Parts: sequence; C-alpha cells; structure tokens
Amino acid sequence: MDVTGEPLAQGAEVWGEQLTLAGLSTPPPAAGRRSGARPDAAQASERPVATVCIDLPVPHLDRPFEYMVPETMSADAQPGTRVRVRFAGQDVEGYVLDRADRAEHEGRLIPLRRVVSAEAVLTPAVRGLARAVADRYAGTLSDVLRLAIPPRHARVENEPRPAPDSRVSAQGTLTAAAWLPYRGGPAFLSHLTAGGAPRAVLTALPGPAGERWPDAVAQAVAACVVGGRGALVVVPDARDVARVCAALDEVGVPAWAPGSAGGYVRLTADDGPAPRYRAYLAALRGHADVVVGTRAAAFAPVSRLGLVVCWDDGDDLHSEPRSPYPHVREVLMLRSTREQAAFLVAAHGRTVEAQRLVESGWAREVVADRATVRGRTPRVRALTSVELAREGPAAAARLPGEAWRVVREQLGRGPVLVQVPRSGYLPVVACGRCRAIARCGTCHGSLALESAGGVPQCEWCGRLATGWRCGECGFASLRSVRVGSSRTAEELGRAFPGVPVRSSGARAEGGVLATVPDAPALVVATPGAEPVCASGYAAAVLLDAGVASASTSFRAGEEAVRRWLAAAALVRGNDAGGQVLLVGDGAPGPTQALVRWDPAGFAARELAERAELALPPAVRVASLTGTREAVEAVVGRLDLPLGSDVLGPVAVATGAGESFGDAPGTGQAPGTATGRRPSGARGPAQASLDPQVRVLVRSPLAASAELTRTLAASIAVRSARREGGSVRVRVDPEELV
Repeated sequence: MDVTGEPLAQGAEVWGEQLTLAGLSTPPPAAGRRSGARPDAAQASERPVATVCIDLPVPHLDRPFEYMVPETMSADAQPGTRVRVRFAGQDVEGYVLDRADRAEHEGRLIPLRRVVSAEAVLTPAVRGLARAVADRYAGTLSDVLRLAIPPRHARVENEPRPAPDSRVSAQGTLTAAAWLPYRGGPAFLSHLTAGGAPRAVLTALPGPAGERWPDAVAQAVAACVVGGRGALVVVPDARDVARVCAALDEVGVPAWAPGSAGGYVRLTADDGPAPRYRAYLAALRGHADVVVGTRAAAFAPVSRLGLVVCWDDGDDLHSEPRSPYPHVREVLMLRSTREQAAFLVAAHGRTVEAQRLVESGWAREVVADRATVRGRTPRVRALTSVELAREGPAAAARLPGEAWRVVREQLGRGPVLVQVPRSGYLPVVACGRCRAIARCGTCHGSLALESAGGVPQCEWCGRLATGWRCGECGFASLRSVRVGSSRTAEELGRAFPGVPVRSSGARAEGGVLATVPDAPALVVATPGAEPVCASGYAAAVLLDAGVASASTSFRAGEEAVRRWLAAAALVRGNDAGGQVLLVGDGAPGPTQALVRWDPAGFAARELAERAELALPPAVRVASLTGTREAVEAVVGRLDLPLGSDVLGPVAVATGAGESFGDAPGTGQAPGTATGRRPSGARGPAQASLDPQVRVLVRSPLAASAELTRTLAASIAVRSARREGGSVRVRVDPEELV
C-alpha cells in the first residue's frame, strides 16, 4: 500500500497508467532500452522488490512505486540510496524507501535502471520527518526531500573516512554561566545532561562575554554531547552560524575535520556544494555529533539526536520560500516529538507561536526575574512627538536634538548603532507639489532614488523614469517620503564631522558587516544586518518607529518588537551606561514592550487578541492564491472539518515580475520531466496576467490534520485532471493580505 492507502501502481503492464498519471502521451520505449539493467536480468535473491519515491513535482504521484532489484544491484540498492528508474517513458531519480520479498503489484516489475550512489543519504528518521512535514503543509514527499538532502558530490563521497579510534568529544569543564540568570535554566541543562527531553522557550538577555545567547546555546549543546547524544542548532544566517561555532569552541566542543570523528559541522548553502555535502555526510555517518546551520539544516541526519535548537524563530529567513513552505520551528517541533529530543526555541523577543507553546503547556518558559532584566538591559527611552514637544519645530527633525545630544555624548565611550527600517537612499518619493506618490509610467510601481541627483527608478520593473512628471498635477520635482539607510549615513556624516560612519546592509557598499571594532563610530544598519561589537555599543538609536510598527500585516507589532529588541540587545547594560532611543511615534503596544523590555507580556496580549479574532496561531489557516476558476475548483472539492470557514475570494494586487504560476507540489505540473510544457499550457508569466484572487480557509487547531489532508487530496485531483489556471497553496502563511 502507498502512503495514501491506495494500491501501488508499477510494472511493465501499467505503462499506460503511468503515462496517464503523468499527463503524457508518449508511447513507452521497449523494456530495458538504454537501461543499466537488461530486461531479462536476474532479480535479487533476497528482497527483490524495491519501493521507490520518485523525484517528480506532481502531487497526484505522491506515493511510492515498486521496482525489481537486479542481482547485480542488490548490494548497493539499499533503503536510503539514490537510484534512477524508468517512469512514464523517462529516466528519473528517486530514493529507495524499502526492500521487500514480495510485490503488491501482480504483474511483472520493471528493473531499476541504476544505483546513482551506494550512500544511504535518506535515513529512516529523516524519511519519517519529511513525510510528517509534507502532511503538515499539504505538500509532497519529493518536495520536502528536495529541501532536506543536498545534491550529491561524488568526489566528497570518496574522501577517506576516519579511523575507528579517532573519535574526539567535548573537552574541558562544562559551565552553566549563561543559564544561571534564568529561572529554570540550570535545571534545563541538568535534564539535558541526564538524557532527558525538556522543552523550553528562552527569552534571552544581553550580557557580558560568555553570557550571551550564543554561549547559552553552546552550553546546552555541550551538556547534550557530554550526555552521549547529538545536537542540532538552526539559526537565521551565516553570521549567527559563525557566532555559535565560536561559542562551541569556547566550551570545548571542537570543529569536525575531514578524516576525524567527533565535534560539530556547519551546514549552510553559502559554503558551496562540496562543503555542504561533506558536512551532511559527516552527520549521516555519525562522525559529527553536532550540526550548526541555516534553514535546511533542520533535516540534518544527526545520530542519537538529543537536542534541537531554533534561534530567533521570528526571523523570516526561517520560513522556506519553496514548496511546501515549512517553517524551521514547526519542523523542529515535529522532530523533537518523533525522536524524543529536547527542544529549545530562543530569542531576545518572543513570537506569538512560542507563547502558544508556553500557554498550552507543550514547553516551559525560561526567563529572568525583573531585577536581572533591569540590570542586564540598557536604559530605553521613547522619543515620541509628545516627549519632544518642548523642542518646537526642531522636534520634526529626523534626528531630534535630544537624540543628537545622546549620540554625541556616547560616542566618547564607544560605537553608536543607528537602525534604519528601510535600505537605499530615498526608497519612496512623492511629487514636490501635490504630495502624490511618484509612480512608474509603465507598471505603476513606486519610484525610488538611489543617490542624490540621480534618476528615479521603478522598484517593480527597474525602469528609469527619465523626464518624470506627476500624473496628478504635472509637477517635475520630487520630495522624500521615506529615507533609507544610505541617505541616513550621509546625513550623519555631515552632522558628526570627523566621526567614522560604517554602513551594514544587503545594499550597502561593504555588504553586511559581521563585527565592528570597539572604537568611536556611527554604525548605520538595516534590521537584521546589525554587526556585533565585542564590548557592546555605547548607545543605539532606532529611527522611524512609526514606519517600523505601522503596517497592514497582522504581525506588524510583533515584528517591530523583535527587530527593536535584537538591536537593543547589542547595547551595553544599564549598569554600564548603555542607552537606547526609539525615535518616532510607534504603535503604543510595541513601544511599551520595548521600554519595559517585556516581550513575553506583549506576546501574551497578542495571542489573546488573535484567539478572540480567530487569527493564527490560534487557528490553522491555509491560503489559496491563483486564478479565480482554479481556486474555486480546488476550494469546491474540500471536505472541510467541523468549525471551518472559507473567507473570500478577494482580488490580489500583484507587482511586476510576480507570478502565481504553480510551483512544484501546488497542483499543476509545470511541464514534463524534460522541461517541455504540454501543448496548450500557459507558463507562469502568462498566467500572472490573469486576475489573481486569494481564498483563506480557516479551521480549528484540533482539525489541522483534516484540513491539510483534504487540501492535499483536492490538489492531487487538480494535478491528475490537468486543470487550467494556477493555484498556490500555503498552510500557515506569513501574511494574510
């Protein structure tokens, strides 16, 4: 039986069925032609039947298929290995899921074409996790495996393996210094060392070297390793990976090296194909105890897994942009439950999802008392229009007088961080006369300026708006509406002559900086790109609070608090004279959460409001976006659980270059496996020209499995029937508008 409980369909007699399922009409080639195995090859004497997961992005084929294992391939074609098989007239890759003595299909089976590699890269634990993630997000197993397993690198597979006696382990004295300030912190480490599986939500505080969040994570990992188990740490980006690795070195967990065994490996796509595959194999073979990496590392095959860690689960880098769009936090929750591993989600702030884990009793919170919070955190002040009213017209300045005085004073004690919510020079401009937002004459996208005196450029299509005139009044001059980080750095350089100004951001000249020296300087950074100063910043100025907290997103307040706290946590504590200034009229709730340094209280209030309004994470929500006819067809087939409701459809405004054409696993095959689109089908670019609509399907949390199951079934029907239009399905979307 396959994963949906239907009979397996495979064998020479079912070529017609395969072709129909795949939406092809090409007649099958003669059996065994150009094959690695002859059609009359002798089958394996032991377990001659292999069930294979085909790597095809077709939802209605999300099930295993049976193949015959030739005797010549029997030793290599073990569960977890990569193979090539004949399917629907084409050679496709897949993974051997299992071997059996008898086939469920009654006809003759087609032999495997060849074994791509004898390395069993798909472990039973990862296979089960991938299936659970696919079910959780109404996706397909092949889509999840594409995220979980890196591409093969043959040279890396053939590198020497470590000798049996070359294993190393954590050295030195373990410490719990970073956990002592938190209630329940030492008990969490003790439970880890004893082999337990505690679940915790840590609200991390800033602190001196050795007591910051990377140190807390490293000490938890070391406790797990000393207890004889492995650990997995997932962080948003490569800079965080480097900080955790440096902290692991400090607590005596060494870096793994080729030819050795024991220690940690870093698993990130930025390292390149060979290093990434080498790290994956080190974990797979049990040579490395610890994996530290970014999003895809959540699936790393760590042996004897005892701890999973997610740092800053509110960062959008943890949300996978490819189908089926899983979130790292949810993947690690599934993994913790399936493998009986400890679970730790930590951040300076707290997401509403993490708060729900605490309130439901699934995890315990690990927090410091208020006295410790006041001592470890900097002094925070909100410079709102009310606070600055006494300055008169000067209060309207982007850097008010009070902020200017604090910056000048604190520059004598060290670097000062300036956080700007928007990158670029002038990311939004308007007509200088009527104040209408300046828009592109071609696609109507908003215009931006990249430099003083430059030509405005469309943010959507990239066209230069030479000779621009306002469509409302005909005026030709522009004024700024939003000021970006580049313009801010320019203005600060003029306001503080002689002070070095460093910029950090994706669009900055020097890119994203990892660290800055402990010397007087102004550091201008966009959210998430703030570099670390070893001794902490003397002060931080968080500009444009109104911009950061004003949005139509239901996560606007939560995201503002997260970004502000992440920057404020880089500042020295109140005892060391650190100050944080929030400039602008931000939303009251997020502003007070920052001033009081109370992310848990803010998250609790947000969760209560969302429960009252039936918003995530109090309910399970799936969004279906695409052409009206296609979306209505998918929704019409849903067998929704009791208590569910359907909201929409509503029109969706799409920017230039944005397409809602089907991604893999969303219900419409993008083409044949050779890359050719079936005759008469339209590509994503053409489909995006049709009006797009969005439907939200909302169900109680208790009925989550029923919702995703009926969504997957409806998408599979759409795929099998090759229905027109386009549909994209996302469970737990980041945004609802």
